[in-house]
Amino acid sequence: MPKTSILSKAIAAAFVVLTVSVIGGIITMIILYKTEISTMNPTPRPTRPIATTALPPVMRLPKNLIPLSYKVFLMPHLYTRIIEEVNVTSPNQTMDFVGNSTVSFQCVERTSTIYLKSMKLAVTNGKVKNDNTNEMIEVSAMKTHRDDTNFLEIQLKEALEAGGNYSLSLSFKGEISENLDGMYVSKYVEGVPEYEGDTNTERFLVATQLEPADARKVFPCFDEPDMKAEFHVTIIHRRDTTALGNAEKSGSSILDDEWKFTSFHSTPKMSTYLFAFTVSEFTATRSEHERVEINTYARPEAIAAGHAQYAATITGKILSFYESYFEINYDQKKLDQIALPDLAATAMENWGLVTYHEGALLYEEGVSSILNKEQIATTIAHELAHQWFGNLVTMKWWNDVWLNEGFATYMSFFAVDHVEPTFQLKELNILANLHTAFQMDALASSHPLSPPQEEVQKTSSIIQMFNSITYCKGAAVLRMLADVVGERVFIEGVKTYLSDFSYKNTDQNDLWRSIQKAEDKNGGHTNVKRFMDPWTKQIGYPVITINTTNGEVYQKHFLFNDSAESSLWWYVPIKVMSNTTKPSLVWLESSAPEKKDEFQSKNGEWILANINCTGYYRVNYNPENWDRLLNQLEIDPHRFPPMNRGQLIDNAFFMARAKLVEVTLALNSTRFLRQELDFLPWQLTVKNLEYFVLMFDRSEVYGPMQAYFREQIKGLYNSLRNYTDNSTIPKDHASQHSQILAVEVACSNELPECLEMATKMFAEWMNSNNTNPIHPNLRSVIYCQAVAAGGKKEWDFAWERYQSSSDTSEKEQLRVALSCTKKTWLLNRYLEYTLDPDKIRLMDVGSIISDIAWNPAGHALAWNFIRAHWDYVSEQDGDMLINAVTSRFSTQFELDELERFKTQYTLGPAANEVDQAIEKTQVNIQWVRENKDEILEWFERETAE
Repeated sequence: MPKTSILSKAIAAAFVVLTVSVIGGIITMIILYKTEISTMNPTPRPTRPIATTALPPVMRLPKNLIPLSYKVFLMPHLYTRIIEEVNVTSPNQTMDFVGNSTVSFQCVERTSTIYLKSMKLAVTNGKVKNDNTNEMIEVSAMKTHRDDTNFLEIQLKEALEAGGNYSLSLSFKGEISENLDGMYVSKYVEGVPEYEGDTNTERFLVATQLEPADARKVFPCFDEPDMKAEFHVTIIHRRDTTALGNAEKSGSSILDDEWKFTSFHSTPKMSTYLFAFTVSEFTATRSEHERVEINTYARPEAIAAGHAQYAATITGKILSFYESYFEINYDQKKLDQIALPDLAATAMENWGLVTYHEGALLYEEGVSSILNKEQIATTIAHELAHQWFGNLVTMKWWNDVWLNEGFATYMSFFAVDHVEPTFQLKELNILANLHTAFQMDALASSHPLSPPQEEVQKTSSIIQMFNSITYCKGAAVLRMLADVVGERVFIEGVKTYLSDFSYKNTDQNDLWRSIQKAEDKNGGHTNVKRFMDPWTKQIGYPVITINTTNGEVYQKHFLFNDSAESSLWWYVPIKVMSNTTKPSLVWLESSAPEKKDEFQSKNGEWILANINCTGYYRVNYNPENWDRLLNQLEIDPHRFPPMNRGQLIDNAFFMARAKLVEVTLALNSTRFLRQELDFLPWQLTVKNLEYFVLMFDRSEVYGPMQAYFREQIKGLYNSLRNYTDNSTIPKDHASQHSQILAVEVACSNELPECLEMATKMFAEWMNSNNTNPIHPNLRSVIYCQAVAAGGKKEWDFAWERYQSSSDTSEKEQLRVALSCTKKTWLLNRYLEYTLDPDKIRLMDVGSIISDIAWNPAGHALAWNFIRAHWDYVSEQDGDMLINAVTSRFSTQFELDELERFKTQYTLGPAANEVDQAIEKTQVNIQWVRENKDEILEWFERETAE
């Protein structure tokens, strides 16, 4: 509905639509707010009553009440800008919010107690009504539990009867968070002052981030994913702002000189973690779609400059692709996307209002890297897939969150390939996804895709589920299943799953049954549940060992720690080929060794298994077959599919880390790269050699290692040098990736011509009076290498540009580059800056510390820093920080420090990452001790030739 400036008509129209209780709620909140403002400073943090009653036996809400719908009224008092007036000692900003809600529910089991979830809210005025009789039920007590349950307990003088319909009304008050959770504040700088007295161009907005368990911080609710309901929402907000919600607007009217309200149509039946709203001064760019109104919101300055245009162009196409692919239309009439300056995650799939961090949605022509488009397309594709997987069909509990995230990751491969076929991202994303999952899942401290519900109860345990196992392994096992039953059968089963469970909650067994129906219907013989359960209910994955001399094959749980014992086994589909046979499928269905004709070499031929890496497992061979495969790589690597060229290297290095093959075999697998120009094999080589760099960049191994890398990269670097030296790029995306990789590897290993090029380009920029001569694609790597090779002058220049830039992608590239310096005092100063929110946004703190930790000059600084400031830095990215700062740990002293850290600090969601870091450090210590001399000898021999 369009805005109107005629106050009387607007209010009259709104009053016809709104009920008396709605008007009463709005007026009450405005009166309450104006009374508070006139008598006090901005509201202090609310206190909660102390619980005195016994808890239910578990952390979960009892299932005796089923929510049906909510009416929620929220009034955030935040100003979008601070106006400092003469003779006023404090600015006008306030961080409180008030609200009231009515939840309607059905009682399925007689009870005299109502349990909801509420956290950091002062809750009052509890009223319960029997909706069947319109009689009020008296509340005898209302208590908030100050423990991990977050229960709001409401005792009644009269029991609720099974089969009855009831409603609970509550008033509440809270504080807008500054920690990017619940209802939170985000700030940005916009343009120039618009009117006299506006002395500060800093702007503020309100947004929400509720996944997985923060809806309870915004309003009391049945905050569990299987307790779905419809939401009727009204937001009371400042007159000069726009409110967005999950559903389309049903009305908007001015209330007085300060306030207006916006009401929204009912949402679909959905989980509380998908509830969302924003209040801002943002404007929008419209997308094309035949049925859905799609708008992409961002800072007015960004919209006017066209930075949302690329996202707007592809969003409708991606939505249409999914609608056609699933044969189920997107459920709502509108889809809003909003680019937020601050967001803890990259993006969040709230139904109808998808939130993104600015860098994941905005693209500035001539400033953003062309490769940023890939990230934007992939992120939008992931979030829109969630509109079906997660929003329409939701897991019953967080132990099965992989049904959301694994599917969204997997489906994004196809959506991006459809809307941007020239990007050629499908294989790149699949291999990157697979490598990431393999890395974490090779640890005994990994976790199953679908652990038992009782192991995922506390909020900290739920948060730990959002990791590479859930996203990357989830996508990998879905791809494996699709390959076994066939893509056509798989998608037929997925369509059944989405259709049968729309607006409902599922566990993985519901998915298996849906795909089994399609498999049986099409004459297949795969027992889907029997095949898939070991992949989702067990940790890890197998290594398949093939002896091509006698055709014997067996499986074993792959672990970096060779002293760990495991009897796990899987049903393994093995696609195998040789240089004389086409690919065929062979099943390995036990832990005992078996003999298979397909795996026996004839006349010295090589045999290659797991064609196109469709299986979630690694493959090892007898030494003779390894020699033949590596020889083929050097003679004619294109005899293997590109994915398998990369995977052979990946397998060899992982086998060496697990001591299943000699470390020299892994190093030998890189020899062919001197002639390799394709990106995929290089990408996986660099990823694997990162481990060698981390283990040895503080030792005498590093010099010969760098010399070897310099020689290997010359072919790729020189093939693209004409482009690079002239600050231009190749046309195809794969070559653009190769160009960036070549510069990064060449410069970081001190290839003279690369360092000269990088420092020269950066110097030209410093002397160019704001004109940046570096191509956007190359800026991230040039900035980093030039800052690394330079000193204070280069660092200060990059810092000044970081502070003054309004472009998100440019700021991100400079933020990373600042951590590349080799001057420890500069790194230490940068670390200190992370403690000042005026210099570094909270959402960037973890990333900066991690980037510094990856730098050998900053590794020890970062480890000391996070221990000194753990309470502050762990608020957003504790898990990421642990991985980064412990990545080089390979001595007993470092292990002792890490174990001391575990016992002396409150780790919260980072506890599992600390356990994994301890395990990795133990493996590193043993691996370095056993392999260092041999690796040094190999590099010295190779570079002496």
